[in-house]
Amino acid sequence: MTNFPILTSALQAHIVKAIDDAGGWLGFDRFMALALYTPGLGYYANASQKFGLMPAGVQGGGSDFVTAPELSPRFGQTLARQVAEALKVTGTAEIWEFGAGSGALALQLLDALGPLLERYTIVDVSGSLRQRQRQRLAAFGDKVQWASELPAQMRGVVLGNEVLDAMPVKLLVRLDQVWHERGVINAPTPVAAHAYGGALAPSPGEGAELVWGGPAQRLLAPEAGFMYADQPTDLRPPLEVAGVHDYLTEIHPQAEGFVRTLADRLEAGAVLLLDYGFPEHEYYHPQRSMGTVMCHHAHMADADALSDVGKKDVTAHVNFTGIALAGQDAGLQVAGYTSQGRFLLNCGLLDDMENASLAERGMVQKLVNEHEMGELFKVIAFATENIRNVDGGVWEPLGFSAGDRTHTL
Repeated sequence: MTNFPILTSALQAHIVKAIDDAGGWLGFDRFMALALYTPGLGYYANASQKFGLMPAGVQGGGSDFVTAPELSPRFGQTLARQVAEALKVTGTAEIWEFGAGSGALALQLLDALGPLLERYTIVDVSGSLRQRQRQRLAAFGDKVQWASELPAQMRGVVLGNEVLDAMPVKLLVRLDQVWHERGVINAPTPVAAHAYGGALAPSPGEGAELVWGGPAQRLLAPEAGFMYADQPTDLRPPLEVAGVHDYLTEIHPQAEGFVRTLADRLEAGAVLLLDYGFPEHEYYHPQRSMGTVMCHHAHMADADALSDVGKKDVTAHVNFTGIALAGQDAGLQVAGYTSQGRFLLNCGLLDDMENASLAERGMVQKLVNEHEMGELFKVIAFATENIRNVDGGVWEPLGFSAGDRTHTL
């Protein structure tokens, strides 16, 4: 059983030192990376249960959130139809899954695809999750393998279900019409605050505010021992945000870099990424002024990324326009973009549902209903140029045969 007080204390000490080593201020992207991926301590690197239907205190529970493969095996079985088509079109027999979580999706795909697959390679930075995946997929023997980094060249179908949202983001905040990058410092005591050239004063609803001796840099102090600190920056969102009101948002250099790396390494194949997010014009809407960073623990959500560090997931929604442009600029071709609900329906999710139980029907509805996962979650597909143009024609993937939204990116 995970000893959270020890884990969180050790992780906090590790981050405190990292902030000190960085000169007292750490960009939020670096803080998020430490909170999630510090070996043995970060949320995805420790041994806590993360994936499941029920929170702690409920029989069979103890998890923090549920992903689509845990909701229903029909998710993976349906996705397998699109993967099978992609394997055939690409002339390959391997799947590369990033961030395989509990291994539920891998199990569903391996069962459904059978002899179509020669190899299933999982790329996961979490040692504890890799161990659980090995146990779950043991029946498939050497067909399943694990990699800690990408090879120089790859062929096959690349999958990422809820991977992009867990990649660290930079926070940008417009304050009094001036853009700042939001980072993290170690929370000073009121006495120590004077060493920073300022003093702590209450800030209703936001913990405390530190007013610096130089340009105003606002800080939020929750109970975790860390505070937000803002400094002027030349960084900007990809779109100009209308209005003069204060505005908090994210940019996604790591997720976009990940897609560019895939483009560089993938010789022949296709990429399918499923996650929650928006196209750029929705992501940077003037009314989305509080950003999208969210934390998840025991099936509850909050926006306080600086507390209970290592005990809860930290995520941000995906800017799918940025992802599409990163892949396109690196040589991939966008093969489709649509909602998860439309994608799964196109792939036959509702086929053979006549004998499904009421409970199973309920879970399937969660995958496609607009007020559940069906609309917030999106699917984007890429293909290498030598695959996208097949036999003089253009490959149109099954999952985007109706309701494609590529034009909205």
